[in-house]
Amino acid sequence: MPKVVAINISQKKKTPKKSIPQGTLLEDFGFEGDAHAGKWHRQVSLLAKESIERAQGMRTDGLCHGMFAENITTEGIVLHTLPVGTKLKIGSTAVVEITQIGKECHDGCAIKELVGQCIMPREGIFGIVLTGGTVKVNDEIVVL
Repeated sequence: MPKVVAINISQKKKTPKKSIPQGTLLEDFGFEGDAHAGKWHRQVSLLAKESIERAQGMRTDGLCHGMFAENITTEGIVLHTLPVGTKLKIGSTAVVEITQIGKECHDGCAIKELVGQCIMPREGIFGIVLTGGTVKVNDEIVVL
């Protein structure tokens, strides 16, 4: 069963996100309290735990959830293979539509400097919030 492993937010852009036990997704905005939320096509970012584990293999010290600036860390779903337009139900009510697969790293990307390469350009996905709701760690993710 695909599920949420971590929920991560940050109050400022270009800073590591901190994990929280639950968060509120606001319709057409993103996570309440997250600096990347707003009325644009990348309201929420998702990255698979499996992708993070592969990146950890490139280093000797651990990388943790949120270090790649992902809002939701998932497990059991290969996110980057889902096409744009796919809808994901997260928890009991939230629905996110995928709008973008990957992104270009900005100059001075902290992860690229730490690891040598960043996985968000290849394996991170971004979306808009169609239906808001509370999202908690261990919530199920369903491809609609």
